[in-house]
Amino acid sequence: MKGYDLMEKSKVYFTNEITSDSLIKIYDALGIDLTGNVGIKVSTGEHGSKGYLKADLIGPLVKKLNGTIIECNTAYPGKRNNVKEHLKVAEEHGFTSIANVDIMDSDSEFKIPVHKGKHLKYDIIGEHFKNYDSILNLAHGKGHAMGGFGANLKNQSIGIASRNGKAYIHSCGQTEDPNKCWMCEYEQIDFIESMAEAATAVADYLKENNKPIVYITVMNALSVDCDCDANQGDPVMNDLGIIASLDPVANDQAFIDMIWNSSDPGTNKLKTRIDRQVGREITKYAETLGLGSCDYELINIK
Repeated sequence: MKGYDLMEKSKVYFTNEITSDSLIKIYDALGIDLTGNVGIKVSTGEHGSKGYLKADLIGPLVKKLNGTIIECNTAYPGKRNNVKEHLKVAEEHGFTSIANVDIMDSDSEFKIPVHKGKHLKYDIIGEHFKNYDSILNLAHGKGHAMGGFGANLKNQSIGIASRNGKAYIHSCGQTEDPNKCWMCEYEQIDFIESMAEAATAVADYLKENNKPIVYITVMNALSVDCDCDANQGDPVMNDLGIIASLDPVANDQAFIDMIWNSSDPGTNKLKTRIDRQVGREITKYAETLGLGSCDYELINIK
């Protein structure tokens, strides 16, 4: 597995085209062949949301990799906090038409260590995650009510955590109980850092087991709300494109930088949402954990 090199800038590939063909092209640019049982981590989107990645966009890449859509149940009340309802939403959103969908915590969960955490002692992820030989972290870039924004780091932390694991991250290590986590008190920066710690734990687990992972973020339908919001607002700015990297920190940083460098007048709404939740701190903290680098080279694949 090609890794993150402290001596070189991380490479982030970019295209402003958002099509099935450009998605395959940017995956190919990474130079990593995901083989074996490939897990593709995509948010299935809460019932009522509208910004989730659409099946017709990602379907050709999913089929090229012969991948399985992987998800875990939510900690919050909704239509995806149990397997039966979650699979129904996945079907309604078209994901079961392009691949098998595996709710990874449907049977059980397991703990993986957080080696350098200030908040978490471990991460709790869906048991079925063990079944995959390689992973595509395929994120939808957007805002988020609690995290400020969501892309690869959120998709790898909250997204891969089991229902109880989500509660543990959301409570910054105070409880594994989804019914209690929302009552826990913490500083906002603690939650941002807890997500970074969980994302790093997943990366460490994959590295220790010689399982490659690559990162792609589709920057379209840019709402201030996450796809986990049943009342997700409309996009506030124009689409930006697709970015891909072997480094999740660099990829998230590139997404942030593209928002801040945009002249689109609606960008201010997304900036306000991100900074209200100190969302930009996640890449800085993840870098100190050794997950990746905020310093990157942007390569336009045209």
